[in-house]
Amino acid sequence: MRMEVHIHGSAFFCKGVRLAQIQQALRPWLDYLDVDAIAEAVSIEREEPGIVFDTRERALNICWTGEVGRSFQGRLVEAFENLGPLTEYASEIEVTYYPENSDDEFHQMFVGPSAEAINEFRRQCVTEDVSNLLSRSLGTQDIEQVVALINHLFDQDLASKRPPVATDQGSTVIPLHPRNRHLH
Repeated sequence: MRMEVHIHGSAFFCKGVRLAQIQQALRPWLDYLDVDAIAEAVSIEREEPGIVFDTRERALNICWTGEVGRSFQGRLVEAFENLGPLTEYASEIEVTYYPENSDDEFHQMFVGPSAEAINEFRRQCVTEDVSNLLSRSLGTQDIEQVVALINHLFDQDLASKRPPVATDQGSTVIPLHPRNRHLH
């Protein structure tokens, strides 16, 4: 069963990271598409740039749509896990699947140098979203209480995911979960 997928976001790399390293990290995705380089991974939507490495900004900018099958998600996760050690800090990549005869599936993936960096980025996103939402109805002190609870929950979540012996294996992808649709 084939379906359309749209991937949108950016990953930011450490100094010295070269295009060849990025393409090697993305190899599971590129092999799935049967292409050798990111320049060949053309989006089926003409107005989308596809997958582009901006050397000046040290960023991989993704705005790509393609037709994929069931095994694609695993390849994408593997590619983003490979990218993690090359990144300077965590960032979000939005993935939207458009299955035929079904509701769209919106997901949020995170790419970063470590599980801790990803956890901190996720914490910042949630705190910002919740604070903005609550600011319409509640005062600063009430919002600060909620933010303190969010911080506690994220600390707990990270602690529960750590192996007994502290080793940073560069885990870079948090399991997919529904998210709002990206609007161009």
